[in-house]
Amino acid sequence: MIGLFNDCFPPIMDGVSLTMQNYAFWLHKKTQNVCVVTPKNPEAEDCTGYPVFRYSSAPIPMRKPYRLGFPGIDWPFQLKLSRLSFELAHAHCPFSSGKLAVQVARSQNIPLIATFHSKYRTDIERIISNKYLVDLLIKKIVRFYEMADEVWIPQASVEETLREYGYKGKVEVVNNGSDLTLDASSALLRIETRRRLGIREGESMFLFVGQHIWEKNIGFILDSLALIRDLPFQMFFVGSGYAYQEMVDRVAERNLSHKIHFLGNVADRNVLKSYYTAADLFLFPSLYDNAPLVVREAAGLHTPSLLLRGATCADEIVDNYNGFLSDHSVDFFADRLQELMMNPKLVGDVGLRASSTIVRSWEDIADEVYDRYQRLIHKSRYNSPRCFTGGVMYERV
Repeated sequence: MIGLFNDCFPPIMDGVSLTMQNYAFWLHKKTQNVCVVTPKNPEAEDCTGYPVFRYSSAPIPMRKPYRLGFPGIDWPFQLKLSRLSFELAHAHCPFSSGKLAVQVARSQNIPLIATFHSKYRTDIERIISNKYLVDLLIKKIVRFYEMADEVWIPQASVEETLREYGYKGKVEVVNNGSDLTLDASSALLRIETRRRLGIREGESMFLFVGQHIWEKNIGFILDSLALIRDLPFQMFFVGSGYAYQEMVDRVAERNLSHKIHFLGNVADRNVLKSYYTAADLFLFPSLYDNAPLVVREAAGLHTPSLLLRGATCADEIVDNYNGFLSDHSVDFFADRLQELMMNPKLVGDVGLRASSTIVRSWEDIADEVYDRYQRLIHKSRYNSPRCFTGGVMYERV
């Protein structure tokens, strides 16, 4: 069995959780031999065709809906895990689930893959102000990746972050995918969604999808939009997070509630697709994210993104070709928005090129992932401390 390990999984929805969900769905469809290992969640239903094994957890203060896992004290879970036979463990984070993946890989002598998704230093620094403790935790994270047989990153530019943390080993680039694409009904869906949201003729629709946390530079979006308040636009935020209420308050204080709207979490992928399809531009000025799925999802529906020049997540974007870039200045960002609102043809053309240059289907990604798994499993078996003589296997001593 292939084990996918991560500290969050639906109903928690973020980029890594969605990556895990698509890995599990397509690998199960291909092999019928995959499982997910993740913390318990009181809202989870796990109506999947593949098994999901959950262990004890508790809410993380100030990080709702994320949970802290405690697999070591969950004896029924540990017993269940010990009875499973794995061919490969793939960890998508270095915390409780990652430690479990290491435990399984060592006890069953199987390959371990670890994907580096997030800028963990930023997350840790928000909670811990002591630089010595932060550096110590980063060193522990680097040691985790050093234990893996292969370390994967979702985009080439992510390697720089991992090197900054002190990791010196080899990395493999394995891109993320998107499950959202245009179809025959998309043109009508765009019209109906814009009508439902009250977008008038001649108005631009801007969109942000993701956690409402200041690390994603969402305050930058609000400040930029305040500078173009007199232009015809509507802005929609999808998601939730600790900064939500303060964002709402800021919008109200600036008398922009009639132009900036908060839609909350959207778990239904078809509903989310309708928002991407209806939007003219996806605004994502984050310096925090590595390789955000949301930029690819928007591109898959021909909605180009406006990002910050030099950001890790903008690595695959060529300005005015498959996306748009701005300098890290509220004034520049606002000017760029105004420029693009005046040039809808350019926006449309760039959206088309974005869909053809930065988007791959999750099914295609899963095929690549499975081939990589098989090569690593075969290599591990070939190099294992066993030899065959006359058709009989002997353990080397």
